[in-house]
Order: sequence, then structure tokens, then C-alpha cells
Amino acid sequence: MKYIGSIDQGTTSTRFIIFNEHGEIVALHQMEHKQIYPQPGWVEHDPEEIWTNTCKCIEQTLNKAGLKATDISAIGITNQRETITAWNPTTGEVYHNSIVWQDLRGSSLIESLKDRGKENQIQRTTGLIPSPYFSASKITWLLKNVLGLADKMANGEVVFGTIDCYLVYKLTGGKSIVTDATNASRYMLMDIQTLEWDSSLLKLFGVKKKALPRIAASTGEIYGHTVTDGPFHAEIPVCGILGDQQAALFGQACFNPGQAKCTYGTGCFLLENTGNKLCRSTSGLLTTVAYKAAGQAPVYALEGSIAVAGSLVQWARDNLKIVASPQELDEAASEVDNCGGVYVVPAFSGLFAPYWRSDARGIIAGLTGFATRNHICRAILESTAFQAYDIFKAIESDSRVRMTELKVDGGLTNSTPLMEFQADVLRVPVIRPKVIETTALGAAYAAGLTVGIFKSTKELETQWKEDRRYVMSMDEKTVVRKIHYWKKAVEKTLGWVE
Repeated sequence: MKYIGSIDQGTTSTRFIIFNEHGEIVALHQMEHKQIYPQPGWVEHDPEEIWTNTCKCIEQTLNKAGLKATDISAIGITNQRETITAWNPTTGEVYHNSIVWQDLRGSSLIESLKDRGKENQIQRTTGLIPSPYFSASKITWLLKNVLGLADKMANGEVVFGTIDCYLVYKLTGGKSIVTDATNASRYMLMDIQTLEWDSSLLKLFGVKKKALPRIAASTGEIYGHTVTDGPFHAEIPVCGILGDQQAALFGQACFNPGQAKCTYGTGCFLLENTGNKLCRSTSGLLTTVAYKAAGQAPVYALEGSIAVAGSLVQWARDNLKIVASPQELDEAASEVDNCGGVYVVPAFSGLFAPYWRSDARGIIAGLTGFATRNHICRAILESTAFQAYDIFKAIESDSRVRMTELKVDGGLTNSTPLMEFQADVLRVPVIRPKVIETTALGAAYAAGLTVGIFKSTKELETQWKEDRRYVMSMDEKTVVRKIHYWKKAVEKTLGWVE
């Protein structure tokens, strides 16, 4: 039996999962890391804590599996995208906490660029809608606010990398500084057609090319080998990188144009494979790289991004303290058969696709004396389904493809009331696979293809198995009324920040 290791570094936790050659989970270990909020709208992580947790997860997973590191044929990495870290490529010194994808500190810069008429240039070049969500404005903020960092960039003493880049650097003992095309496409600095850093955008954001990682293929390329004094204590090829949402698309075997998946994690992300065709959005979606195999043309995707999904459940647990666990929230939501007129719009970091309004802030609307804790819990779950509905319709409009089903994955797919309601509002079957850790699986697939464990994507398609299918049961008139009130609630969030 051959084994592949997958590092799944997410927004709230890090996991190491070992898969066998059949795409089955052998063992895993997971650790949460601290969420740092220096001020409202700012979110940071400690990259050194993430690295420490990664090492511990690797050690624990190997112990659970009863395997030696030398039993692992390859290492794949999937990661929270857009989150940026600045460190010294020679010494490894980290200059500042990682600035997380949810962070809004680049908002004023983005607005100033829009005022200067740069929006079309950015969108045309990168496929992205100008937003502080992406890495570019975070890098500019670091250069302006970390003392001496601009001088270090001029002297070649800093690299700005996403978390995948940082992990490859640490795993290979500083020998490899790369990111793959899926992650590079989220910097808002890469030309979406050439897959190269764009000189005009680098100048616009004040970033030097030498301070950025090399853009590599997602699969089919070995980036380096783990070092013997690292967590594996052996030399293992590191050879598959995919940003988390693209990894889930890969793990769901969505290799053909028109196939789509939605991942319900900290945020919620719906991607549709558009093949080698670069599909431009007119509905507030992003054009992004789905994956890039070495020596082959890139495969593209349309994407809708939602900032707050699973993190809303955490907020209800940790901040509101109305439940002690996600399971308790599910149970409370299941006690009632509707939301009691309550709608939650979790615009904690503004609204992402298809609205792209960083001036929005979250609300709970429609409260009456009738509403109970159970209704609020149900409204919390339904808000994720409504956000996914907005994106689903935008993707159908842009791609001109009517989707007949939606593959889903991520932790929130364990919520039966959410998945049932999602099928109701979308009016199509919602299908969960047997392996819901599809993000980590996608990275394992990318690594396994590189070292020959898997021969082709056709072989991977045969491994995908359906676990559960949710179908609509709510009448259409009720759904239309609910969507009407959802849109009213969204309108109330806009323009809150002046």
C-alpha cells in the first residue's frame, strides 16, 4: 500500500491527513491556532504557531497510523488563500504576524485605486474584483507600516508568501520558495492569462518581483524535499499545492467544464470548472485558476466567495454563547420548522461575492417577540444557504450553464438542516461525498499524480463516491418569499461603515 501525506492549513486550524492509494483516510490529527484581532476588521495569525502546530500534527498522525515517515511517498499542501506572511528568505525571521484573508486593513488603498480608475485594469489583468480580501493591499500595508521592511525588500531580504509558500520553505529547510498558480492567482498581482507576475500591477502596489515566490505548477512538479532535521526526519518529495478551494474542486473530481462544488468551511466558496476557457464575470464573481498541471494549459474556474459561514457558528458559540457546540446549534435549529421571520446577514468583514461591499456590516433582522433562541439558530444556518444561493445564480448567469446538482464538502455539510435547506433554495440535489475532507484529498491527489501513484484524473474520477443526497421538499412559493426577505435583509447591511 502506498501513502500520501496532506497538510491542510486552514483559517482556524491545521490538519495532517494520511491517505492511501485508494483515496481513503488512514489517520489524521488537527490543532486550532489563535485568532488575533488587533482592532475591528483586522485579523492576524502567528505563522510560527502555525508551523509548530503543523509539526505536531505530522508527528501525531504518523503515530496514529502506525507508519514511519519513510512510508509516505509524497507530501501535498493545501492552504487558506490570500493570507500573507513576510519573512527573511535567508534567516527565516518573520517580520509580522500573517495578515489573514478576512482582514480589511487594505480597504482605503483599494478605494483610492478605484477612485483613480484602476478597477478595470486590475480586473482585466487578474480576473479579480479589487478588494482588500486579496494579498496585494496586505503586502502594501506591511511595506508602509513595518519599520524598515521597504529597505529590506530593496535589499532582497524579504519574501511575501501565502501560507503554502511559508510551509514549503520550512519543510525544505529554506531551499524552496514557491507558490502554485492557484494561490498566485489570489495575490491580485498575477496576469491570469500568462500566469506571471504583472509588472504594471507590481508597480501599482509598490512590490518588487524579487520579493515574491516563483509561480509553479499545482501538480506534476517536485518543489523540493523535506529535510532530515524537520518534522518528518526524512527526505520526502513535496509535490502538490492547491489553494484550499481549488483543492476541494480537485478532490471532488470536478475535472470537466460545468462541474461545480461548494465548500462550507470558515467561509463558503462555490467554484465551477470552466476548462481552459477564461470566463469573465459580469455578475460579481471571480475568474481564478482551478489548477495547473506541469506542461499543460491552465484550467480555470468561476468562483463566488463568502467570508463568513462556519465562523458564524463559532461566533454563536464563542461570542453570543447561545450554544456550546455546532451540534447543539443544529439540534436547536431542528426544533423549529422555519426561521420565525428572523434573518442573519453575517457581513462581519463586509460582503463578498456577488456584492463586494466592504462598507457592509452584519445584522439580525426581522426580530419579533415570537422569535426564540431556536429561530435564531436556524437563521444562522439558513444565512449560509442564502449566500450560496446568491453565488449559484451568479455562476449560472455568467457561465450560461444550468447546473443540475451541487457537490458539497467541508465541516458544515454535517449539518442536516443546512443541507436540506440548501437543496430547497437551490432547487437541485445537494450531494455529499463519502470523503468530506475533499480539500486535503485534493492536495493528496495532486501530489499522488506527481509521483505516479495515480496515472490520470480519469482514475481519480472512479474514486469519488456519493455518501448522501439532499433533495428539495419546500414548496417554491415559500422559497421565493424567503429569498425576498433575505435580499431585504442584505440591503439593510449596506453603507454601515462611512
